[in-house]
Amino acid sequence: MENRVNKVEENHAKGYNCCQCVVCAYSDLLGVDEEILFKVSEGFGLGMGMMGTCGAATGMFMAAGLKNSAGNPEAKLTKPQTMALVKELREEFEKRVGSLECRVIKGVDTGNMLMSCNDCIKEGIRIVGEKLFGLEE
Repeated sequence: MENRVNKVEENHAKGYNCCQCVVCAYSDLLGVDEEILFKVSEGFGLGMGMMGTCGAATGMFMAAGLKNSAGNPEAKLTKPQTMALVKELREEFEKRVGSLECRVIKGVDTGNMLMSCNDCIKEGIRIVGEKLFGLEE
């Protein structure tokens, strides 16, 4: 998992947003081409486009759907499981980072930054690895 985490600064510097960094880190295990993941997650950086839900967290939620969904709207069996996974990921992210909101994490209103973008992304990658794929550091 650490090789995925170690690519964060490189990918972020290349122009990947927070969401792209997380979901693209697992393209191989999700079985989806990285270019497709990059495209579909492009609008979810900067707190879903403007300081809302953290992009790193959004990337985790995308990964949960990609990993768990049956991909068939008529087989509604996976939706409750996926939602439970997202809840688990969200709770773990909030515990580690302190909030799910980009604006709060960045300390926009308080001047008290909880965590840098790179560190949020690293936590997102670690949480996905642990919770979705059973990986250890």
